[in-house]
Amino acid sequence: MTELGFLESVLVYLTAAVIAVPIFKKLGLGSVLGYLVAGMAIGPWGMKLISDVETIFHFSEFGVVLLMFLIGLELKPATLWQLRHPVFGVGGAQVILSSLLLCLCAVLLGMPLLVALVAALALTMSSTPIAIQSLEERGLLKSETGQLTFSVLLFQDLGVIPVLAIVPLLGQQAFSEAASFGDFLKPFAVILLIVVGGRYLLRPIFRFIADSRMREVFTAFSLLLVVGSALLMEAVGISMALGTFLAGILLAESEYRHELELNLEPFKGLLLGLFFIAVGMSVDFSLLLADPFRLLALLAGFVAVKMMVLLALARTARLSVSDGWLFAFLLSQGGEFAFVMISVAAQVSLVPANIAGVLVILATFSMLTTPLLLFLYDRFICPKLCKEQTFESDVRDEGSTVIIAGYGRFGQIIGRLMMSLGIPITVLDHNPNHIEMLRKFGFKVFYGDASRLDLLEKAGAKNARLLVLAIDDSEVLLETAKLVRSKYPDLTILARAYGRGDVSNLREVGVTLVRRETFSSALEVGELALRELGFGAHQAHQAAQKFRGYDEKMLQDSYQFRGDQKKAIDYAIKSRQQLERLMRADQDEKASGSKDWA
Repeated sequence: MTELGFLESVLVYLTAAVIAVPIFKKLGLGSVLGYLVAGMAIGPWGMKLISDVETIFHFSEFGVVLLMFLIGLELKPATLWQLRHPVFGVGGAQVILSSLLLCLCAVLLGMPLLVALVAALALTMSSTPIAIQSLEERGLLKSETGQLTFSVLLFQDLGVIPVLAIVPLLGQQAFSEAASFGDFLKPFAVILLIVVGGRYLLRPIFRFIADSRMREVFTAFSLLLVVGSALLMEAVGISMALGTFLAGILLAESEYRHELELNLEPFKGLLLGLFFIAVGMSVDFSLLLADPFRLLALLAGFVAVKMMVLLALARTARLSVSDGWLFAFLLSQGGEFAFVMISVAAQVSLVPANIAGVLVILATFSMLTTPLLLFLYDRFICPKLCKEQTFESDVRDEGSTVIIAGYGRFGQIIGRLMMSLGIPITVLDHNPNHIEMLRKFGFKVFYGDASRLDLLEKAGAKNARLLVLAIDDSEVLLETAKLVRSKYPDLTILARAYGRGDVSNLREVGVTLVRRETFSSALEVGELALRELGFGAHQAHQAAQKFRGYDEKMLQDSYQFRGDQKKAIDYAIKSRQQLERLMRADQDEKASGSKDWA
């Protein structure tokens, strides 16, 4: 087959990514798996569109280098100190125990000790994108399980740095006869150069470049910093990632941190995606086809060993049984850094090519097992074990005057106001982890879905004077309002709405006391903006209040056009024009002799 040119190859990579990644994201399998499968599809074992895997693999490694720089940027010393116990305790134990057990298993299977150790260290690291995305989809990132998972991943991100630095030194080149004492001092000298230079030289240089107000030059210097740090490390035989990570750490608390992240994030995303595509292309399916049962057994054993360690650590961290299984499933796979470490070890002839190929297959296919394990958790484990959290039936009637359904950032403000005045309230929320956190802060919150009439009955809706609907989900909020209005017609309902459409929907089902969640705060900011433009305090306040009155009236009048999109659009245009005329007319009446604010 004729080798594709540069632009043709770029077209193939982009097409494969654009097709595969959104599909995998939609299926909840993560973008990393999408890139891997895209690589498998276009590589030597797929459609054979790309054959020069080695070249693109080396180029795409720059994506991992950028990733480590950005991890360094995000790793403030204060953040690390706050999470020090779970990071270094649970995270350190996971890496050490998993590495030892995997190494022991590899030695028992006949692998040389040094090769077994490198393989174990590579497979111990889990996939950060897969674990974090799964937590976000379940809304558990801030939960106890989510924080513990993040802490382990953070330690792994830290642990991969010295591992990547040591692996080349363990290779044949590091122990060659030509190596001298000076060769071992060079890495420390370069690290010292990066630390000192980053602390005393980078900020003045960034300040000088920023003063030029040329964004492209700032971006160019950001890339120059990353490339330069990487090449310095590579020149002394240490992983490029270590240099960029140190540079990132040194800039974590600088005033240019956010600008650096914005400039480098697109490059990191594209190049890291290209790296995963290259990894997918490099998977040697001949090894899998030659002995599929052996490889599947190795895969099952690898995942089982990691899960055994993680379940034990979950118990020591006092997670519930159900959360312990979730914690183990989330981190049971091999991660993206396994590909990096295997590649580095193979380049220095530390790991034979056939073993490196098996390790790549194990890391890749272990990532495919995580969505399946999480499916089993949601379908079979959680329905039986999650009930142990004692949130299922704890709602009771405490004779409260007010019931608040939904106690997030909106509902909490209402609740705190009521409690400060001694008004008894009953709070319902449907997120167990949210409830657990709120109870730690002394809030009396019950687990309950306000859309269930039986729970509202238990909460005392029959005798309450007021129900505040502060639920995040607008669809659930509307359904709850319908049920409550039909069952308790005399119960006053106050509802939070996201926008104008939600206001109309709620009014249609009979809820008249509705407020848009951001309208008042946005209007306050608008009032402040007028004052900054030269309006007097009283003048700005009056303008804001008149706008409120006109807008509320027009919103109410627009209800008659529900169901007729053309008339609704025409009315919206006309009402906006009318609003401008009314506001300017009011302003003109008071503008005589006033200051020219423009």
